[in-house]
Amino acid sequence: MAATEEKKLEREAPIDAPEAPGPTAGGSSSRVKFEIFGEEMIEKRVKASGNSGRVYLPPDWVGHRVKIIRID
Repeated sequence: MAATEEKKLEREAPIDAPEAPGPTAGGSSSRVKFEIFGEEMIEKRVKASGNSGRVYLPPDWVGHRVKIIRID
């Protein structure tokens, strides 16, 4: 097994981890639970930019991977 595959396996949730209630479990909520691992977190509001939205991030984040989750 390659080193990158080993790192990937370490980050995955355990097989016996309990599942979070989904959007149809017990209500009409459309919210979903995410569990992620990372280095830093910033909460920002999306600003309008033409026909799209834009979020400005710190310059030291340039070139790094990010994940965006809409929370409201």
